[in-house]
Amino acid sequence: MDKKQNSTDVFYAQILPVRYFFDARKRLAINEILYFRKLNIAVTITLALKIKRMKFKTIEANQAIRLAFLGCGFATHLHSKTLRNFKNVQRFYASRSPEKAKAYCEKYGGTGHFDSYSKAISSPEIDVIFIATPPDSHLELALQSLRAGKHLLIEKPPFFQSSDFDLIRLEQKKTKVQAMVAENYFYKPLLKRLREFIQSDLIGDLRFLYFNATKTQTTGDWRDENAKAGGGALFEGGIHWVNFISNLGLNIESVKGFQPGTESTEKLPRMERSIQLVAKYKEGPIGTLLYSWEVNALFKGLRLSKIYGTQGSITFESNGLHIFVRGKKWRFIFPGLSDIAGYKGMFHDFFSALQKGEEPAFTLDLAQRDLEVIESVYASLNNG
Repeated sequence: MDKKQNSTDVFYAQILPVRYFFDARKRLAINEILYFRKLNIAVTITLALKIKRMKFKTIEANQAIRLAFLGCGFATHLHSKTLRNFKNVQRFYASRSPEKAKAYCEKYGGTGHFDSYSKAISSPEIDVIFIATPPDSHLELALQSLRAGKHLLIEKPPFFQSSDFDLIRLEQKKTKVQAMVAENYFYKPLLKRLREFIQSDLIGDLRFLYFNATKTQTTGDWRDENAKAGGGALFEGGIHWVNFISNLGLNIESVKGFQPGTESTEKLPRMERSIQLVAKYKEGPIGTLLYSWEVNALFKGLRLSKIYGTQGSITFESNGLHIFVRGKKWRFIFPGLSDIAGYKGMFHDFFSALQKGEEPAFTLDLAQRDLEVIESVYASLNNG
């Protein structure tokens, strides 16, 4: 590996056995990696040929991107507000309720609406399908969209099982259209700056990483139904934080979950509302994530997280309001309030990928890895 290569560009599959190595700059995937260490220098030997990068169908830069939302709920509401600022994106709305589709189209300044998902998928007016329905319908709608030759965006959690991604890739090979997962945490300015601080060695050797993602969140909808949701708080919302802790420039070696409460008072493990995730990183430090929908947080979600090193610490507001570094040098910064949630960066990257015919920075491999981490956490709960 080129020693000059910026390590923040390199992402590894986080669950053993190692299945993928992905270089986000060169867009290379390699089946197996063997690591040797000599004189503290990592040497990477590839045991398989480079997989040929798939080239996707493109949308011309001077053409409007015609995007149809499937489902008119909170996710569609949230993304519609962001996409209003993308002048080259025409928004359409599809719902099983014609009235709801029309109402969303009028409310958010859409171009058109459909009274069924199938009509939107088959329409020649649509280039991109954005699946924003409950998770139980994601896989089937995704396969229908790909088979219809539509580019695809999928709300998280994308699928019930990590192996479902293999079905998506098979369809992509046939139709050469993009399939992308809408993970905004990957694009958060907070995550980028934390990666930079970790790589700069400002706080010495890392020892502990503590992530506080507790809050009070009411549900009372499909999130309470296992058949529709596919899992509890970690699966539905905590998957964003799994992505966050997996993309700090550190490589997760193993994970274990702990569920508060007793067997007599808790729901089924996969419908949890609170969970603790402990991750062992290959580089040595231990990470702890607290994720909850039932903890009273200041201002409904203002929390502090911390990274500890041998020569200092990094304290940050969990949403990304500020970062305070106390180490070899002191820093206090606001990483990026204008796009604090990362939605703008996410859409800019996705639409650029559609125009270039290349994968976005957040690839299917990385999205699959996130789901594998969650599967490992749930398996550890079942195994004790």
